[in-house]
Formats: sequence, structure tokens, C-alpha cells
Amino acid sequence: MSRSTEEFRSVFKAARRAGTPLVAVRTADPASAMAQVMASLNGKSEIPVVIWDILNGLTGRNEPGKAAVGRLVGENAGPLGPADSLAAAQKIARDAVLFFLNPQRVWEQIDVIQGIWNLRDVFKANGQMLVLISTPGASLPPELQSDVMVIDEPLPSAEELAVLVQETFEAAELPAPSEETVEKAVDALVGLAAFPAEQVLAMSLSKSGLDFGQLWDRKRQAVEQTPGLTIWRGGETFDQIGGCENIKRFLDAVIHGEEAPRVIVFVDEIEKAFAGSGTDTSGVKTEMTGTMLSWMQDRGADGVIFIGPPGAAKSAVAKAAGATAGIPTVAFDLAAMQTSLVGGSGERLRAALQVVDAISQGRSLWIATCNSITSLPPELRRRFTLGTFFFDLPTADEREAIWNIYEDRWQLTGERPDDDGWTGAEIKECCRKAWRLKLSLRESAAYIVPVSRSAADQIEVLRRQASGRFLSASQPGVYSAESESLPVGSGRRSFREIGD
Repeated sequence: MSRSTEEFRSVFKAARRAGTPLVAVRTADPASAMAQVMASLNGKSEIPVVIWDILNGLTGRNEPGKAAVGRLVGENAGPLGPADSLAAAQKIARDAVLFFLNPQRVWEQIDVIQGIWNLRDVFKANGQMLVLISTPGASLPPELQSDVMVIDEPLPSAEELAVLVQETFEAAELPAPSEETVEKAVDALVGLAAFPAEQVLAMSLSKSGLDFGQLWDRKRQAVEQTPGLTIWRGGETFDQIGGCENIKRFLDAVIHGEEAPRVIVFVDEIEKAFAGSGTDTSGVKTEMTGTMLSWMQDRGADGVIFIGPPGAAKSAVAKAAGATAGIPTVAFDLAAMQTSLVGGSGERLRAALQVVDAISQGRSLWIATCNSITSLPPELRRRFTLGTFFFDLPTADEREAIWNIYEDRWQLTGERPDDDGWTGAEIKECCRKAWRLKLSLRESAAYIVPVSRSAADQIEVLRRQASGRFLSASQPGVYSAESESLPVGSGRRSFREIGD
């Protein structure tokens, strides 16, 4: 039994010993959670175990449970709804455990809230327990938050997944997998609940062995069922990025140093995701900000913030960090986690954070980009403990390197346009259009409006904000507008990539 499973059972046993009457278990796998709770009963088969779900009403999980249900509702009675079942449960057998499945779908109803609360003192006196089996991140109604103990079932640990891999090979009558095979399989499965992990593994296994490419594809599909999470599929590394030497050196040291991260979490334009925190009348942004702050603080999560004008290679560097380290990069889209349902946004965010926690096994590196940092809550900025780096416009030497990269990619030749003040993203787009539309580079440039012209004032504001306050992405030390920048539209230092 792994440490995470042991801890879960231990917490539940302690709640049982203390006579805790109302417990909410948040889990991605209800069957697994109920099995763990049953196992924590120390094999006491005389304890009645009863389950309620919306289709079947009250049913017995074991023989004493079936007898208890028969006494409550009769053998031929139809399924009871949630409120009626909770009312009937007040007379359930002593020491019984009642599982209530998917309560988050009905617990906002006033009769259900009252029915749950009414069981508190009755169950406390007679040793029964109501176990609400809900989804990861589910938030209790305010009326119940002081009365219900919340326990999160962790996703399977690496140790548990290793056992699953070995058992799956054995069930398929294949030779025992090597340690390397088990390790690679676990890396691909970590972050999944037990049931989908088993299914993904079985579908990727054949008589010729384990198809790791298919395993990762199915893992991505499973992870991306969580709203707001996607796994980056690009394979760019730092070697394919010119310039930004300071941040590349720094990140390379982080991802290959002590306590190296196991996953990169990429948050694009983070200032937009948290805009309005503390002032939104709905309270959604404020709740999400608080959840992020608490999670990063509790996990000791490290992070960096990239600030700079659009197209200045912020996203390119962030996405390349994972491929350089050989670890997944998870795109974390906070906007996609927001929903109109009451409490739904916070629930989705907590579920996504649980997946990140499982994939990273407690070691994640957060990289957030922003075009303006003034709207980002200061307390959130402080959680990105590894620093804030400023990305300025590329110099003539950097632009030369960028042209070479994209001309080689699309097999382009010919005279280049005047690129003074261009970003790497604009050079990329010029080359792509030239290839796609069969234009010369100069003809393609007629369809490009550099950000240094369209947003000149904003770039100067960014430079003034960054000067003396943030680290330079290109050179060691603090960024200085006076030493590193010329007026917008002019060149700067030496090579830079490739664009966001």
C-alpha cells in the first residue's frame, strides 16, 4: 500500500474513531474512494454499508446493508429521491456507513441541505457516518461547511501505478516488464485516476509490448478532459531559440538542478486571467486568486513571470522549457475554468490543481507571461519566487539569427525587407506568408505592421516599468532601459528568437 493510500485510509479511520458523522470525500474515482473507505473498516463485515444514487435510491453494499435498507424502505419500494433518502436515513442501523453519490448535483437544494444537516446529531449519537462522494474540487454549500469534514482522495502515486503496470502485463500474459519500461509507463500515467489509468494502459498494450507513443496520446486526451488543461505537443527546445541567453541559462539550471521540476505549467497572459480580483462583484476572480495563492504557498511551487511586448519570445521560451528538460508542459487556461454555475469556477480550478499536483508529484515549475504586470495582484506576483524577466525587442543581430531560422525552414531566398523594430513573431509571419502566398520577402512585408509602430507608447511604458525592477531576459542582471534599449523601432543587443 502506497503512502498516499495509507494516509487517506488513516485520515478516514481517525474520523471514524472520533465519531465524525458527516464526511465529504472529493475524488476522481468514486469506486476507488468507496473501496478505500471499505478497506479502512478493518474487515468488520457486520457494519452495514449502504449506497444512495439518483437512479437506484438506497441499496445495500453488503448483507447487513441490504438488511438495513429492507427495514428502512421495504424490499419492494421504489427508489427514493435524495431528500427522502436522507430523511429515511435518520433511522438507519447503528454504526452504518451511508455513501451518497454525486451530492454536488443536488446539495444546493434546500431540502437536501436540511436533510444532510439533520443527520449530524443523529449520526453522532449512534455511530453512523454519511460519506458524500463528490468530484475533485467540489465546494460545499455555505450552510454545511462548518459541519462536514472534507477529505481529498489523492490520485494514484507512482508506486501504485508501477504495481498497476506490472499487474496489467501479468493479466495480458506478457513477460514481466523491465524497470525502464515500468518507469516510462508511470511517467506517462501519473496524473490519472485509477480507472482511466488502467484503461489507457490496457489500450496501449499489445503482444509486442507497450506502445509509449499511444500511451502518451491517450494520457493527453485523459488530462484534457479537465477543463482548462492541455498538454503542449510542440517539441521546440532552447537550442532552437536564438538570444534570450540569460533566461535560457537560468531555466536550464532550474530544470537540471536540485529538486528539478517534473512538469512545466504554462499560464499565458496571466494578468487577464486575474483582472478584477478583489473588485469583481461576483467574487469569482477573488476566489480563484485565493485558491491559487493557497495552493502555491502550500506546495512551495516555484515560478517565473515573463513580461514584454507581444512577439518578444516569452511564450516560445516558456514552451521550450519542458521539451528541453524532457518533461510535460501543461497549458493552464484559467479563463476556460470559469463557469456560470455557483462555485463551479473554484471547483474546476481545484480539480485542475489536483491533476497538476499528481503529474508533478509535488514539483512543478510555473511560467506565466504577461504584457502588462500592473493589473496582476501583488500577492500573486510574490508567489513566483524565481523572479520576473523582461523581454525587449530584438536587436539587429538577433533579427539576423531569426531570419536565418525561418528562411531555412521555408526554403526562402531573396532580399530581406527593412526589419527595424520587428519582433521575432513578425519575422516568422513574414516568412510564412512569403512561402504560403508565393511572394518575395519584400512583398510579404507589405502585409506586416510591426508592434513597435502599432503599440510604440505601450512598449515605452513597459520599458520604463521594467527598468531597474525586473531581470533582463538577454543579459545577466537587472534590465536597464538606458543601457539596453534604443528608441522604439531601433535595434538593440544580440540575437533573439523566434517569436511568441
